Parts: sequence; structure tokens; C-alpha cells
Amino acid sequence: MLSVSLMSSPKITFHHNIRNLGINQNHWYAVARSIELKSQPLSITLWHQPIVLYRGCSGKIYALEDICPHRFIKLSSGRVIADELECAYHGWRFESSGKCSHVPYLGNDQKLPSCQVQTFPVQERHGFIWLFPGDKSLANLIDPLEIPEWEHLNYIATISMIKCRAHYSYLVENLMDMHHGHLHQDWQAWAAAKLIDLSENEYRVDAYYQAQSYYKIDKIWSICQLVFPSLRQLHPEALNVSYIYPNWVSSLGKDFKIYCLLLPINERETQGYLIHFTSLHAFWRLHKLPEWFRRFVKNSLFGSAQKLLDGLVQQDIEMIEEEQLAYLKNPQGRNYELNRALVSTQRLIRTQAIK
Repeated sequence: MLSVSLMSSPKITFHHNIRNLGINQNHWYAVARSIELKSQPLSITLWHQPIVLYRGCSGKIYALEDICPHRFIKLSSGRVIADELECAYHGWRFESSGKCSHVPYLGNDQKLPSCQVQTFPVQERHGFIWLFPGDKSLANLIDPLEIPEWEHLNYIATISMIKCRAHYSYLVENLMDMHHGHLHQDWQAWAAAKLIDLSENEYRVDAYYQAQSYYKIDKIWSICQLVFPSLRQLHPEALNVSYIYPNWVSSLGKDFKIYCLLLPINERETQGYLIHFTSLHAFWRLHKLPEWFRRFVKNSLFGSAQKLLDGLVQQDIEMIEEEQLAYLKNPQGRNYELNRALVSTQRLIRTQAIK
């Protein structure tokens, strides 16, 4: 891991052509929440690639290119029959392997078309559906991002969906730049962030900040701080953020862990899932209770930080989309940047995109 000195002050250069860079497809991407995929096919897009997800009769998930090779109609407009996908237009069916298995009007003297729909490795993990768009031979050698808090009974989750009309690099830079806590003063998330240390390699960037936190979850009632601002008090906490390509992870002290699972759609559109975990580790008496009750508490408190998280996301989206518009008006314009974490972040994006 390369450690970047914060004492020296070389000229900081931003590469604006990064706003058109693609993605490294040899990674697992979270493309949907598990609960989003029900009995009907689900259409998603991952970097210009239309993909249809569907569950077979056993509940297993399959992923195919979202196009029928007959008349180029979206397969996601069709229906699931057992483990096969039927096109809505003429009723052609395709196996999970992408092979055509049935044409309802096929003549006795005709053979099934030899057309093949592209398939993608897919798996269900941590409440999300993960897809590998790259070289299939590498899918088993690379793991999706671990989210151990998802099943852990000591963590309460809240999820906010991010949909912004901007290149994914703007979202990543927003997440890595903790100085923008200034934007969220009304929501009282964190304050006075100062970059203390920075390290990077070809797979990740880790930025270590010292900040002021409004929250301290040390008593059973203190989780109410997420709802009632009058209960919050500023105190110093470590604020660490990591861009672990292609996703983002953050921790604020010992009480909060946050993930952003990025879904780049194209050069001007990005989606993501922001997952906020509140820790209950301080409540040692709770840990002695039966597992069924602890799971009940975890499930009952799901979404307890929804208003806070949605408020932060909306403010960030407004800034990110404004940045994108400014770039489109003047692609050659140069901005002034003082946060070295963003330079390292751009370097990682460029390194991964050209692999």
C-alpha cells in the first residue's frame, strides 16, 4: 500500500477526460436488491449493457442480455415459465443458458433457431443481486464486496437509493471528500473534517479523516439521536473512507458503518445503493437476549435513519448533477482542488478503467 504524504504540496492536476471513462468489467456489481426481483423479470442497465434478471422456479436468479435475437424486443417485457424466459412478442423461449428452447409456431420441417442470448454470472448475497459483466472465467476468482453487518444482529440497516444524472466519478469523489460536510449542516451528519492520512494502490484508496460527530450510540435510548436533533452533541471521531473499486466504504467512530454500492449506467447516469448501519455493540445486555428477539429488534428498526439518509443523498445529488452540467458546458474548464484524496481517487478510476 502506497502512503501519500500530506506534508508536501505538489501541483494538483485534475483530468477532465475522466468524465468519459468506462468501468472495469471484471468486478462484481450490485445491480438490484433481492426484494426488487419478484415473479416478473427485472430490467437493469450496467454501463450501456441492458440485462434482464429473473428467478427460476427454484428461486435461483439468472441474468441474460435483455434482447430477443428474433426481433430485438426486450426480454424483460416477457414472462418467466419454470426456468425459462418467454418473449412477449412471439412467445420464443430461452433457457437460462441463453439457448432458444421453444418457438410456438415452429413447423414440423423446421429446426429451432441456433441463436444464443448472452448470459452473465450472477449471485445473491447480503440482500443484493450481484452481476459480473466481464470475463466469465474470472468470476470465481473475484469475490463481491463483503458486507458482514448485513446479517450481524448488532447492526441496524437503512438503505437509500441514489439516482443521479452524472458520470460515476462525480459520485465517488463526493463520497471520498469529507470536507463537503459543510453542505449537510442542517442534517447534522458530521463536521470539521480534516484529512490526516492517505494510502492507495491499484485496487483501493483509503482516506483517514478526523471529524466532529453529532452521534454517540452508547445508551439504549441514544439511537433516538437519528430522529431527534436535540439529543445530539458534537464530539471528535475518526472518519475513514475507502474507495474499494468499484464500491465505497466508510466508518464514523465505532457506531456507524456505511457502504455505497455503485451501478454506473452510462457517461451521464449513475445509480447506487447507500447502506447505513448503526451499531448496537454498546448494548451488552441486548446481546444476552434470545437470538429470535435480537433479530426481531434488528428487523423492526430497519430504516430508522431513513429521513436522515434520504436528506443527505438528495443534497449530494443536487451538487453532483450541477457539477456534471458545468462539465458539459465547458469540458476543458479547470477547477481548483485541495483535497489529495480526490487526486488518488481519480488515479484509481483511470487505472481500473484501462485494465
